[in-house]
Amino acid sequence: MMVMDILSKYSESIDKEIDESLSTIDPSMLCEASDHLIKAGGKKIRPSLVILSCEAVGGSGKDTLKTAASMELIHTFSLIHDDIMDKDEMRRGKPSVHMIWGEPMAILAGDTLFSKAFETVLKTNTDNIPPKRVVDALKVVADSCIKICEGQALDISFEGNLNVKEDEYITMIYKKTAALIAAATKAGAILGGGTDEQIEALAEYGRLVGLAFQIQDDYLDVVSDEEDIGKPVGSDIVEGKMTLMVVHALANASKEDKEKLISILEANNEDLVPDAIGIFNKYGSIEYTRNIALNNVKVAKELLDILEDSEAKESLKLIADFVLERTH
Repeated sequence: MMVMDILSKYSESIDKEIDESLSTIDPSMLCEASDHLIKAGGKKIRPSLVILSCEAVGGSGKDTLKTAASMELIHTFSLIHDDIMDKDEMRRGKPSVHMIWGEPMAILAGDTLFSKAFETVLKTNTDNIPPKRVVDALKVVADSCIKICEGQALDISFEGNLNVKEDEYITMIYKKTAALIAAATKAGAILGGGTDEQIEALAEYGRLVGLAFQIQDDYLDVVSDEEDIGKPVGSDIVEGKMTLMVVHALANASKEDKEKLISILEANNEDLVPDAIGIFNKYGSIEYTRNIALNNVKVAKELLDILEDSEAKESLKLIADFVLERTH
């Protein structure tokens, strides 16, 4: 089974839950702004992970659809606010929400999705899932939202700071990207009635897959071609972003190469991208980045050994591999 088949299997049911959740938003302008990026499409990895994690511990996936939908609502809220902060004009091939409706309405759309996410979890079918599990899942969802904000704040604080250490960078991407993926797998395992060991294993699987997802993004920015990633190669370098590759190179480069790389990161000049890649190659930073992503996925898959064999377990393994196989 292909990963896109796994993700599309639940897509319609998740979309239905999202539509139901957003249908009560008034005025219509706010509703349209809130729904814009969801309608633009997305792989729905996070919602699918909720359902699969529930099924992998022996639960019924359809009972988790509302919590699964909430993950997509939170993810979309974070994208809308990210685009405002980063002044990004496009997202998923469409104009960003703030480009169409303006920043004030875009902020409100993000806030609405954020609030709707909690409301949606609370509507989980307590006929089939004990209320305590719903409350425990809600705590996980709330914690992930706090972490997303902390991660975004750390990311902002790293701008212009070329002394960021590797563990600081990993903490930032965990909070900004991996925390929501870990919340999806943990919440799914809780709702499915998993044991404490299974819940923790799936939470850690989600954390490692989430880290690999972001690290692979760093890697693709340098090794892909423009058509694959939908943006110029080396755009992270041009923007002077701190990535794992940059952190590793700065930590290992000679004084001369370190100064050269810093001047490239500060230059905002795409003509210098090959020079930066040359420094990354010299100090093995590209290979180092790839190997960390590979190892994270390897360990994530090993953590699934605690689960009994099932189609859901196999799907979780395929999704972990997909994180490294994707080209955008």
